[in-house]
Amino acid sequence: MENNWLRQDGKPTLITGPCSAETEEQVLDAAKQLAKDPRVDYFRAGIWKPRTRPGSFEGIGKEGLEWLKLAKQEFGLKTATEVATPEHIEQALKADIDLLWVGARTTVNPFAVQEVADALKGTDKVVLIKNPLNPDLALWIGSMERLQNAGINKLGVIHRGFSLHGNTKYRNQPLWKIPIEFKRNFPQIPIICDPSHILGSRDGLWEIAQDALNLKFEGLMIEAHPTPDQAWSDATQQVTPSELIKILDALELRDIVSKDGSFKTQIGELRDEINEVDDQLLQLLAQRMTITNKIGHLKHDHNVAVLQTSRWGEILKEVVSKSIQLELNPKFTEAIFKEVHQESVKLQNDIVNELSEQK
Repeated sequence: MENNWLRQDGKPTLITGPCSAETEEQVLDAAKQLAKDPRVDYFRAGIWKPRTRPGSFEGIGKEGLEWLKLAKQEFGLKTATEVATPEHIEQALKADIDLLWVGARTTVNPFAVQEVADALKGTDKVVLIKNPLNPDLALWIGSMERLQNAGINKLGVIHRGFSLHGNTKYRNQPLWKIPIEFKRNFPQIPIICDPSHILGSRDGLWEIAQDALNLKFEGLMIEAHPTPDQAWSDATQQVTPSELIKILDALELRDIVSKDGSFKTQIGELRDEINEVDDQLLQLLAQRMTITNKIGHLKHDHNVAVLQTSRWGEILKEVVSKSIQLELNPKFTEAIFKEVHQESVKLQNDIVNELSEQK
C-alpha cells in the first residue's frame, strides 16, 4: 500500500475547498485563497452532488471539472472530487483529478461500489471511501476491500460520521469506536476525518478536528468557501478560508511516543496497573455469570420468567446513583451494565430452554 500521497512531514494531510463547484469565479477564488496556506494538500469541490430529494442543487456537472483543472494550473493545487458512477470516473480521470472519493450514499450499495472499483482498475490516483450512512463497520471494510481487489495502491478511508435517529448536536454522529476499530484492523489504511459532515455546522469544527488528531488520524477534510452563507449546498457547515486558518492554527499535533525518557517507564507502570484491574474485572464478570447460571436453574425449577423488568429497573437506577457518587459517567456505566444484563438474560434463557428439552 502506497501512502506517499500523505504528507511526509508528520503533519495531517489537509483536503479543503467548497462543498460544491458553483461557478468558475467561485472555484478560482477559493483556490487562490487556500493556495496561500502551505498546509493545504488537496483542493476539493463537489462536481456531482447526490441529494436526498430532487429539486435541490445536484452539482454543476462535468463543466466544473474544467474549473478544477484551471485551479490546478494557476495555483499548483492537487485536486479532489467525489465520484459515484463509472461515467463520473471516466470524466474525472480525463480531467486529471488527483484524488477521488466515494461518498457515503454510494458506500451503502455493494453493487455500486463494485462498479466504481471496476472502473478504477489500473489508475494510480488516490482513492478514498467514506463510511456508509449507517454504522456498519463490515460494510465499510467490504467497500475498502473491493477497491483493494481492484488494485488501488493509494487507498484511504474517510470518517464522516453516521446517520442515526434523534436530535443531537451532530448532523452525523461520530461514533468514534467504529473508526477506531477500523484502524485496529487495518493500521496501514490512512483515515481522513471529515468534521464538516459530522457536525453539519461550522461551530465546533475545531473540537472534532482535534479529536481526530488526538486519535492520530492521518488527515482532515474541511469544507471552505469564499462566501459560505451564499453557498448553493451545505452552507451552514462551510467556513471561509480565513476561518479555516484560525482552526488550523489552534490545532495541536500529538506524538506517538514522548521524547522524554521517563515517559516509557511511567506509562509502563500505569499500564501494568490497568492490566491488573482488567484481570479483576474479568474475574468478577466470570463470578457474576456463575451466579447467573445458578439463577437460570432456579428459575427453571420454579417455572419463573427469565426477564424480570422491575428487578432490572432497580439495578439500572442503582447503577446510575452509584456512578454519580463514584464520579463516573452514568451513560458509560449504564451502557456496560446493559450489555452485561443482555448476556445474563441470554444465558438464563439458554439454560431454561436446555433443561426443558431434557424433560
